[in-house]
Amino acid sequence: MSRLPRSLSILLSAVIVLLAAYPFFGDVLFPNKHAFLMQKLTGIMIMAVMAMSLDLLVGVAGLVSMGHAAFFGLGGYMLAMLSPEYSAANLWVVLPAALVVVAIASAMVGYLSIRTSGIYFIMVTLAFGQMGFYFFNDSKVAGGSDGAYIMFKPAVEILGVSLLNLGDKRTLYYVGLGALVGVYLLLRLLLASPFGRVVSAIGVNENRVRGLGFDPVAYKLLAFTIGGTIAGLAGFLAAIQYGFVNPATLSWHHSGEALVMVILGGMGTLFGPAIGAFVFELAKMGFESVTEHWLLPMGMMIIGIVLLLPKGVGGLLLQLFSGRSKMEGGQ
Repeated sequence: MSRLPRSLSILLSAVIVLLAAYPFFGDVLFPNKHAFLMQKLTGIMIMAVMAMSLDLLVGVAGLVSMGHAAFFGLGGYMLAMLSPEYSAANLWVVLPAALVVVAIASAMVGYLSIRTSGIYFIMVTLAFGQMGFYFFNDSKVAGGSDGAYIMFKPAVEILGVSLLNLGDKRTLYYVGLGALVGVYLLLRLLLASPFGRVVSAIGVNENRVRGLGFDPVAYKLLAFTIGGTIAGLAGFLAAIQYGFVNPATLSWHHSGEALVMVILGGMGTLFGPAIGAFVFELAKMGFESVTEHWLLPMGMMIIGIVLLLPKGVGGLLLQLFSGRSKMEGGQ
């Protein structure tokens, strides 16, 4: 993955700074909606993490998965099932345990899926996603169709001393922001590595990569596992935020929404799908506040962006700032 233009990096950094400052000045700009907007932004940043994890598969490796939400939901269910009923769970214990379970599930699904391609891969991942949906929907241990509640939010504890309470909305906001920035930087480093270059090449021409002596199956399996695990992290954080998880989080509808975010933002850009999450969720919130038939204008907006910006919002930004960088370099 090529480096971002310097001016675009500065712009994205400025957006992160504004997000970091929002809890302090938001009540001045939006005195009546500050708490609501902070909670909404937390949810959007969590969804942005999921969108970036899906972009690793769709935009980089060329694996269009319609079962990605299964790992998102599994992360949330692991928190619910591992948390004590009458006390706060220790984040240092439940988070690694949940991610290990999600990673194993991702590897198993990936092992059975990546030997297919095209529409067959889409259908296989969709089938696995729906299997997860019906498993938790029919499981009494997981609460069935009613879902499961997390009565006490996890806390960061060392030697029995609580250092961080994720039940605090501002604290969770910064955890979500940290996850957004951390996952983006992690994926950037991953794609800049030899492994990432091979995965990117597989997305362009798998046969040529095989001809060079690499095993595409092994690389795709690892990429699939990493993407699924990051989606599980997003689901884990979402369950903390809402204190609840239900089978709908594993459904293909949720996978479809994440895929729309990737397309709106620009496949293969990483930062683009994060922007796509903001565009999708904020537009949804705006249309819902105007009309109960919000799906119609939402659909029109998505069609318009896809037609006018085939490379997504991220692709447009890359084009604009790359051109600007060339002009500045020529002076």
